[in-house]
Amino acid sequence: MDVSRLGVFGGTFDPPHYGHLAAAEEAGEVLGLERVLFLPTGEPPHKQGESISSVAHRVRMVELAIADNPRFALSRVDVDRPGPSYTVDTLALLQAAHGPTELYFICGMDMLASFRAWHQPERVLAECQLVAVTRPGYPDVDLAALERALPGARARIHLLRAPGVDVSSTELAERAAAGRSLRYLTPPAVIAYIHDHDLYRTEGRAVAPSPPGDLPARPD
Repeated sequence: MDVSRLGVFGGTFDPPHYGHLAAAEEAGEVLGLERVLFLPTGEPPHKQGESISSVAHRVRMVELAIADNPRFALSRVDVDRPGPSYTVDTLALLQAAHGPTELYFICGMDMLASFRAWHQPERVLAECQLVAVTRPGYPDVDLAALERALPGARARIHLLRAPGVDVSSTELAERAAAGRSLRYLTPPAVIAYIHDHDLYRTEGRAVAPSPPGDLPARPD
């Protein structure tokens, strides 16, 4: 895949939902991204000790969620390698695979607020431009403070006000566990998959391992 502007949307996607899809579509349209890669994490550092669905289930749900959008594609770069899924390592792999490509890493505004705690944030900014998607009711990040801590950061950050539902994967998983409706929150194919495999009850769940050393660096 030879593109000059590539969106990178990493997350646990447990499950993916319309908020993810709306954010990726808006980023693609506003920033002129030729493709947006959805990267399910293999061992998400920020989910250490929490119950998560298996890689196979999360990858398949992403495939179903993005199937009708030609701009979107699945990447297995995180799930096919061992160890915790740090953003800086993922970006280096993508740069090596795609050559001279400008990467735009899509994350939530809440994750931008903790950006200084990411694993090697200076290298992250060197490898990509950050696209921070606002959520309803969430305050904007103090970019001046971030610039003071990481000189040059402001020029590498885009704030994106994307339409979409104010919902989280955690909320959807809780609703599914309680037997509540997921209609209008995630695509019908994802809902059917969750029901068919009885996800978020007991099956298909595992405890994410705790990585040594570094702080977590990936959004949900």
